[in-house]
Amino acid sequence: MSRRDLGSHLTMAKHRGAVASLVLAVAATVAAGGANAESVLIRNATVHTMTTAGTLKGTDVLVTDGVVTDIGTSLSASGAQVIDAKGQPLTPGLFGGMTHVGIEEVLDPTTEDQALEMNEMRPEFDVMKAFNPESSTLGVARIGGITFAAIIPGTDEKSTIVAGEGAIVRLDGGTTKSRILFVELGSDANEISGGTRAAQFMLLRQAILEARNQAAIAEGDERLLTPLGRKVLREFIDGAGVILFDVDRAADIRQVLAFAQAEKLKIAIAGAAEGWRVAAELAAAKVPVFVDPFENLPDSFDSIGSTLENAARLHKAGVQVGFTMGSTEPHNIRKQRQTAGNAVAHGLPWDAALAAITRVPAEVFAVADRVGTIEKGRRADLVLWSGDPLEVTSLAEQVFIDGKLQSPRSRQTELRDRYLERIRSNTAR
Repeated sequence: MSRRDLGSHLTMAKHRGAVASLVLAVAATVAAGGANAESVLIRNATVHTMTTAGTLKGTDVLVTDGVVTDIGTSLSASGAQVIDAKGQPLTPGLFGGMTHVGIEEVLDPTTEDQALEMNEMRPEFDVMKAFNPESSTLGVARIGGITFAAIIPGTDEKSTIVAGEGAIVRLDGGTTKSRILFVELGSDANEISGGTRAAQFMLLRQAILEARNQAAIAEGDERLLTPLGRKVLREFIDGAGVILFDVDRAADIRQVLAFAQAEKLKIAIAGAAEGWRVAAELAAAKVPVFVDPFENLPDSFDSIGSTLENAARLHKAGVQVGFTMGSTEPHNIRKQRQTAGNAVAHGLPWDAALAAITRVPAEVFAVADRVGTIEKGRRADLVLWSGDPLEVTSLAEQVFIDGKLQSPRSRQTELRDRYLERIRSNTAR
């Protein structure tokens, strides 16, 4: 843990004083097996359903066998574990963005399984084969209210175009049947395209031509993809999952939209630092966009037009907006709600910001039948907050995944307590 992280945890420790007894009670409940109770009744919550029902004050939520089975007032359930929310906010579990959680540990290069450094397009590279459901980074994110995330291949130092395949994971270690093909474009991908972004679309078209016409490829023909790569790419062309384009420059986004329309591809865009400049085109194409609301300074000529108002302008134009942090570092995804709060501070409506880290990613990545909203029949991925979930001073007091109460302990809380004890001991001397 860095000094900065330790300082952050020491600062947060004083905020935890007001809920210390609750945390201990939760830990005792988990230890006693209460986390596996068949029924949980959360009373008197401010329920942010993220559906057309909106926000429901003074409302009860009943969870049975991991599923939300009733929402209303004065609910009762024999034998249910009862939690008095005292009017506090209850939200769906939050989305952690595009990340390497579970495929990269902190400061250990032997665990960095996210990238296939072959400078080739390999759609068949499925990074989920390296996913570790017991990674310590999952617990760090989970106690911050993050319950699902998109695991993607690739690195910040991009060296390919079609980086491979990822998926949505649950932060209890569970996986889903979702599929995401990650495509990196722009100046950072020039290394594999002969030094020009123009060739990136040439190579993509060649790859799609190979995938669509496998039987027509003659022996000895020069090919970009392996037989398995052509098979996997064809599955995505046919709609087996979302093709996620990582691209920032407005001109490049226009090219991606034209390419996707010509090839009839199901796509989403991540990054989009200059997305606001092509907001009308994105809205017309009905292409969802995942932006980083902290990005406002250009780190290259691809993002000269970066602005903190990017999300607000895209939303106003009718674009479906989600959030992802600029860094894929797994230990930082707990800060995702801070990015949402930052977007609100720069013009995005509060409800749209919460949707950007709940309902929107669930819909885009085809897991909305399980997560992203609070409604009857959905899995009970829920977070009870001490205050406004988009305020950094608020805490996730109780986190449920599939109706099971999650432990409030993580590797970082263990380290925090260890060093706090040392500080107390040294102070007492």
